[in-house]
Amino acid sequence: MSRTRRDANDLYRAVWRWHFYAGLVALPFLILLAATGALYLFKDEVEQWWYADMLQVEAQSTAPVSAQAQLDAALTAQPGEAFRYVTPAAPDLATEVDIRTADGGKRAVYVDPYTGDVTGTLPYRGSVMWTIRHLHSLNYFGSAASMIIEIVAGWSILLVLTGIYLWWPRGQRGGVVTVRSRPTKRLFWRDLHAVTGLFVGGFILFLAVTGMPWSTVWGSKVNEIANGNNFGYPDGVRVNVPMSDTRLAERELTPWSLEQAQLPASTASHAPAMGLDRAIARFDTLGLAPGYAVSLPNGADDAITGSIYPDDLSQQRVVHIDQYTGEPLLDMSYADYGPLGRTLEWGVNVHLGQEFGVVNQVVLALACAGIVLLCVASGVMWWMRRPSGRLGVPPAPQDPRKLRGVLALLAIGGVIFPLVGASMIVMALIDAGIRHRAARPAAGTTS
Repeated sequence: MSRTRRDANDLYRAVWRWHFYAGLVALPFLILLAATGALYLFKDEVEQWWYADMLQVEAQSTAPVSAQAQLDAALTAQPGEAFRYVTPAAPDLATEVDIRTADGGKRAVYVDPYTGDVTGTLPYRGSVMWTIRHLHSLNYFGSAASMIIEIVAGWSILLVLTGIYLWWPRGQRGGVVTVRSRPTKRLFWRDLHAVTGLFVGGFILFLAVTGMPWSTVWGSKVNEIANGNNFGYPDGVRVNVPMSDTRLAERELTPWSLEQAQLPASTASHAPAMGLDRAIARFDTLGLAPGYAVSLPNGADDAITGSIYPDDLSQQRVVHIDQYTGEPLLDMSYADYGPLGRTLEWGVNVHLGQEFGVVNQVVLALACAGIVLLCVASGVMWWMRRPSGRLGVPPAPQDPRKLRGVLALLAIGGVIFPLVGASMIVMALIDAGIRHRAARPAAGTTS
């Protein structure tokens, strides 16, 4: 074998080996993420069907009862302290009033806006789709588990990049865009894996990158850079606005880029605070889109916040008003974000299936199905190939420098995504141990 051919084989083995390791780390989680993500794409449709008797009401031509009357009805059905009021996004939907209960819990109470009758209650953010979302983010398993998502996203990027190299035709015709053989043969599953990866690889990259803003380390750092930076927000957005110590994310579900935004403080006043009805009227005058949420003040210096994060990014908006005067303290929309904020918010919106309507939902749902098929095909292919009783790690290259070269290239991604880099170091040490163990019998034979 020529040196050029041997070098090419060694490089292929090195890439294949790390592709295998990336699969070990990412594929089990990719199945979970794809399945839960596909379901969450249809959040509104599923919840309005699942909880139809609670969320849907009969639209009427008469004016709804006052917001305060609806809030009072909710508090009568569920005693406690109201902290959030969500206006109906459509004429046939119920109002949502979120309440802190005496035992420290939270409940969402739904009210028919035309009659003031309570239609039902749920645990706050405890619906079936919130359950799916918590599974998707691994929040059910604690904050530390969310670090796994960041690691999986990074390894998924590695999986796609190494997969493209392994898929590259190199003169072959079969198994490039067509599947050969039949399901009883490993060749079928190899081709199915490769061809499916060709079509869904771009989606994996997109979903991994756009999912990173929610991650623990990388996402938090980018969030920190974007908030208060002119590239994320224009100069003067918060200039001369007195700030409280309360964070927006503590009051309301926000876009990732506003999670650390502080709430403006209301000016101290001897005048009575404006009630919910006046606040609703003020937000309507300011032009917030239907379906906006009103976060009620906790103390004398808190602002009243109106926020809306609809599918249409152009209508995304956060407005804080002084609870005594009703004057806007901060009014921020998608158009006010800098290039960084707009780009990342757009990516997140597409990730959630919101930007292009039903087409966005269907395309990503099909991509998620493809990701599950990709993972299943790889598992069957590995099972057919692996030696009995062994893990079946692909053979190491004869020249170990090829492994080091591939690892050096991968380390660039590890620098960008620190948690991924740390996990790569661990995997490199494990790989070194595997190669050392594999080499020991051979050394014993030669001695």
